[in-house]
Amino acid sequence: MKVKAFTAALAALAVSGAVEAADMGDVETPIRLSLNNWTGQRLSTYIAGGMLEEAGYTVEYVEADQGALYEQIATGELHAMVEIWTTSNPDEYIAAREAGRVEELGDLGLDARNGVVYPPYVAQMCPGLPNWEALRECASIFSEDGNGKRGRYLAYPESWGSPGADRIRALDLPFDVVAAESEAAMIEEFQQAYKDKRPVIATFWAPHWAMSSYALQFVRLPKPEPACYSDPSWGPNPKATGDCDFARGGVVKANWSGFKDRWPAAHEILKNYELSIWDQQPLIGLVDVRGETVQGAARGWLAVNRAKWMPTVEEATGKGRS
Repeated sequence: MKVKAFTAALAALAVSGAVEAADMGDVETPIRLSLNNWTGQRLSTYIAGGMLEEAGYTVEYVEADQGALYEQIATGELHAMVEIWTTSNPDEYIAAREAGRVEELGDLGLDARNGVVYPPYVAQMCPGLPNWEALRECASIFSEDGNGKRGRYLAYPESWGSPGADRIRALDLPFDVVAAESEAAMIEEFQQAYKDKRPVIATFWAPHWAMSSYALQFVRLPKPEPACYSDPSWGPNPKATGDCDFARGGVVKANWSGFKDRWPAAHEILKNYELSIWDQQPLIGLVDVRGETVQGAARGWLAVNRAKWMPTVEEATGKGRS
């Protein structure tokens, strides 16, 4: 009798676990995912959306208002964003997370890196590169006419934050910072600089196809340590914090604080969703270089890589279990 009772208990536990795993929640309400203004994020989002759709949810892809993005997630107007670069110090996101208004869902899995970059031919024009101190001596080659006293530094679009510009200023380098209008504008600038063999220096990131296509090199900045961001006496500039390199990684997912209660299985899918640099970077090239649509590239990846992502959906929903 004890064996029968134990077996029955195990069966009940298995059933209750399957029911919990398959709790889809409010399937009548679409899940609204944020689309931001860089290709990698849009690919990450459409892949995540494809997984949610496979699970049985309806997904809406919403063009984000960059100025109000994190407030929209905090209030539930948008429900999730799956590629947040915390190394860019998004103050609004950090404040909303610390207040418990958004929930961070862990790392996306990209071995991401922000940095200060230049084309390889620039090293011949600026002896001492990749060490950052060389930029102080050869800033003039980056000026508009190549003869000015101050160089021109291309920073991220204003809506992305200003991590590169902040470092240039913190290191007290003689550059005037100009914010790019968009990711496409940054690529266009690299293309034209290569064509003219003109010096260009900018904030850029990996994973991105342009890193390999243009053989972009990272400037070697002071190694980042916690004191760099809090103690002005640390680092080469005793009057400023932030005079060091970017921290590596820090690409996370987050959702509205009420997401888990409304869509439990979807919450598990997003929490366990990962995308490697080796998956994302070729897709960025398909879109930006070969002209494929983001949606098409994401659908193609989902079709070819079903064995990678389908277990995440099955585990969250109970689908495919015997």
